[in-house]
Amino acid sequence: MKRILIIEDDQGIAELERDYLEANGFSTDIAADGKTGEAKALGEAFDLILLDIMLPGRDGFQICRTIRETKDIPILIVSARQEDIDKIRGLGLGADDYIVKPFSPNELVARVKGHLARYEQLTSREVYRHVLRYGDLEIDESGHRVFVKGKEVALPNKEFELLLFFAKNPDIVFSKETLFDRVWGSEALGETATVSVHVNRIREKIEEDTANPRYIETVWGAGYRFRS
Repeated sequence: MKRILIIEDDQGIAELERDYLEANGFSTDIAADGKTGEAKALGEAFDLILLDIMLPGRDGFQICRTIRETKDIPILIVSARQEDIDKIRGLGLGADDYIVKPFSPNELVARVKGHLARYEQLTSREVYRHVLRYGDLEIDESGHRVFVKGKEVALPNKEFELLLFFAKNPDIVFSKETLFDRVWGSEALGETATVSVHVNRIREKIEEDTANPRYIETVWGAGYRFRS
């Protein structure tokens, strides 16, 4: 049974999330403040985290950043804050999705299932290792690992998926809309600004000079291209 941590200070919303998730076969745990939620997330084993932003003790942005330093599990932000800057910040800190309150409980469950299924696909063991190499960049598809000049760099799920898609389709220009559809899926709800956020975070990790990227270049007015 998959275990989900709900970090939410609104008791009614937390219980609603819990009831729908448990009705769909998930095990849940609730933390009603930021410090408790962060401690649980870091100290216990969960398969996915639902994270509010406005929390007593420690806000969701801080918690997301801290979790991402040590754990690579799906993090879904669930917040009443719907400004683009908040969505971009949350995704930029490593969250896998951003759900705006009020939300449909069935949609929430669907997103949880979708992220868990995608995570399992990425982390499942494979008999043969498939490694892509471009210059100093090495992408171990089956091991879900990335190396630059022999040193491993940590990429959360969506960053890894996006980089892998680029590497498998070198020298082709893809629009933000196409990238969002291919990596996040045609059924995903979100905005193409998500793509730019993830590209920037990948560049910070694999490029020597983010202003003049060696691998992922911007094609103005068209999208992005991975240079082989």
